[in-house]
Amino acid sequence: MYDADLLGMFVLSFIIGLTGALAPGPTLIATITASMRDGWKVGPQIVAGHMAIEAMLVLFILVGLSEYIIPYSSAIAFTGGISLVFFGAMTLRSAPTASLSVQGGEMFTSPYIAGILTSASNPYFWLWWLTIGAGFLLDGVRAGLLVVVAFLAGHWLADLGWFTFVSVGIGRRRTIVSVQLYRGVIGVRGGILILFGIYYIASFLPSFV
Repeated sequence: MYDADLLGMFVLSFIIGLTGALAPGPTLIATITASMRDGWKVGPQIVAGHMAIEAMLVLFILVGLSEYIIPYSSAIAFTGGISLVFFGAMTLRSAPTASLSVQGGEMFTSPYIAGILTSASNPYFWLWWLTIGAGFLLDGVRAGLLVVVAFLAGHWLADLGWFTFVSVGIGRRRTIVSVQLYRGVIGVRGGILILFGIYYIASFLPSFV
């Protein structure tokens, strides 16, 4: 029965994690544009940065700090929206001089940093982990530490699988991508980040008025 609980938690976490990974967002945008420049390896590297900040949040939740953070979730979300607008503006600014060379003028010089920043600036990342994610983790603690491990393994495998798949697909075609097309994608990326930020700000602005 215990093995069934572990497998069930792993499968459920994988499905939920894959659903979240498939949704368009800043991390996906960073993966696509970085893969066009540096190839498929940036996918796993971006996920590593994403997992690092998730691991930090997991520790906070497991030691009981989430209950102190949840009251400030709207402020976190609002700040995240502003950050996305800032990152988007910086990306738009870099688009005219962006390069396909490894030393090119990308906003994020490291895929690991890109994974951390695009996750930390996404309001729904914080809201999901402080609500849904916290619930799964605390249920797992009551069922046993191995259930928590199964939850995290399923969640991270979904992220790693999807973003690696995306980066491999983009990376294989980078040799036929022109600098003009790449700069255009960078510009679109910046515009999408700004739109995401405005949407998040508008969504959570009522909490402050």
